[in-house]
Amino acid sequence: METIRFGTDGWRGVIAREFTFDRVARVAVAAAEVLAEAHANPQAPLLVGYDRRFLSEEFAQAAAQAAAAAGFRVLLASQAASTPAFSYGVRHHGAMGALVITASHNPPVYNGLKVKGAFGGSIPPEMTQQIEMRLAQPAVDRPGGTVMSFDPWPDYVQALQQQVDVPGIRAGLQHWQVWVDPMHGAAAGGLTRILGQAVQEIRTQRDVLFGGHPPEPLPPYLEELRTTMQQHRGHQVGLVFDGDGDRIAAMDGQGQFLSPQVLIPVLIEHLAQRRGLQGTVVKTISGSELIAKTAAYYGLPVVETPIGFKYIAQEMLKGGVLLGGEESGGIGYGHYLPERDALLSALYLLEAVAMTQKPLEVLYRELQAKTGFTSVYNRIDLHLSDASCRDRLLQELANHAPTTIAETPVVKTWSGDGYKFYLADQSWLLIRFSGTEPLLRLYCESPTPERGQAILAWARHWAESTAQ
Repeated sequence: METIRFGTDGWRGVIAREFTFDRVARVAVAAAEVLAEAHANPQAPLLVGYDRRFLSEEFAQAAAQAAAAAGFRVLLASQAASTPAFSYGVRHHGAMGALVITASHNPPVYNGLKVKGAFGGSIPPEMTQQIEMRLAQPAVDRPGGTVMSFDPWPDYVQALQQQVDVPGIRAGLQHWQVWVDPMHGAAAGGLTRILGQAVQEIRTQRDVLFGGHPPEPLPPYLEELRTTMQQHRGHQVGLVFDGDGDRIAAMDGQGQFLSPQVLIPVLIEHLAQRRGLQGTVVKTISGSELIAKTAAYYGLPVVETPIGFKYIAQEMLKGGVLLGGEESGGIGYGHYLPERDALLSALYLLEAVAMTQKPLEVLYRELQAKTGFTSVYNRIDLHLSDASCRDRLLQELANHAPTTIAETPVVKTWSGDGYKFYLADQSWLLIRFSGTEPLLRLYCESPTPERGQAILAWARHWAESTAQ
């Protein structure tokens, strides 16, 4: 069986193959020991939470019991909740950290375990490396451990309500239809707890197969939301959360997908212009250039990081960050927690709509006009047959990086996290391997849809021919 390794955010594996009860118990103890060593109070509790995936509650119970047997005081969630709820819970309870059983947006056959630090966000790479090293050591049972139950929702909901003008949102949305699609995931019911009948949720019931698709907010998996919105008229907003509620996307009244590349600039404008907040904007290397353009328009500095919210969280911990966002929809706020939170992002977006009485797509188009920057963003994923394909592609990129892409010269190359090629026509292409699945991700931003399609077609052909 392959060695346990932490990826972009946590450890994930196929249920009953890599992800087993015995391995979960081992990782839980190792993670608890590393968290305890980094915390000032050795008696602080350890939170254990879970999402709605197959056996998640049972895996969480196994993790809690193993940590208790190792002498830790465990607070085990009484029900499934979004990962950000547990990140907030860490701070609220003064805990040493949290273990969350979730595989986020991965396909249904996966489950996983995320580790949150005492600061309320994903632990840095050096701590995950310590956990991996600790797994090689035998676990020691110690007396004094306990398991107690807690409800993660009430305190979390109250904290979210304090971040926005809830009465103003409700009043401003009286003539709007707001649809929420949690994709059968752990964020179901979250916005309803806060906004009541101002929102209508679909796909709220637990489904461990997630309707036969990964619970990832991407257009191919959102047909029910699209159909629902197309059957209604008037002002509409559609919001989508991933399986564990830390990623967000949206849809307009015509059923058109609004990616995080659309939402992040809108959020920057809302926080800076209407809420009067300042601070650094943190974006990952895969983020749209409109993010930087919007930040510049409002006089906000920009920091760019590798992909993975843990890198954004590290910037947040330095202080002075307004917003940090990644291409996949993970968005966090420096004045709240160094953690991505889809429900909080949804509240800010709805607050922007309520205050302006304009749909999200209109706010986005107005931003394009203000900044003078118009582009088209897209991403495709290619499945890799085995590890040797990855090795061949990496070797080719390292030794023979392209100097021309889709008949356009490459003017600059960046290789900090994958390989990003900046082209002479203001387009760019990023080639990067997923940190959680056997996938090659191809990202592109270009002035026109046709140009983007040509670049991605070139990249697909290059990848498939090189991998053979």
